[in-house]
Amino acid sequence: MTNRVRRTMPLLPISIVMQLTELTARQIRYYEEHELIRPARTEGNKRMFSLNDVDTLLDIKGYLEQGLNIAGIKQIYGLKEMPENEKAEPKTLSDAELRRIIRDERLLNNRPGREPRHGDLSRFFQ
Repeated sequence: MTNRVRRTMPLLPISIVMQLTELTARQIRYYEEHELIRPARTEGNKRMFSLNDVDTLLDIKGYLEQGLNIAGIKQIYGLKEMPENEKAEPKTLSDAELRRIIRDERLLNNRPGREPRHGDLSRFFQ
């Protein structure tokens, strides 16, 4: 069995992943809703995470701590999942592009009649 296969085997329940990543169950489910991770399910519909899932969650946590939002993280992972033939010219987010994405999100979220949001995870830290 190769190391690659071992890292993709769903072995860890959400309680262990919470301890390893210092994320709440709600945060982990939120990232799953946004399709940033895709844990396997048991017959009883419990989530089982691989080592790769844990690595991804730690990467997401790091990106958020650096100030990146979910939209930016989705773009990063969208580029990672593209087939190699579509990656002829790899594109990275410049500071200007990232600022534009953040500005556009703030404009959308600050429309009249809508509560302002201070970040995708702000509801977890009140």
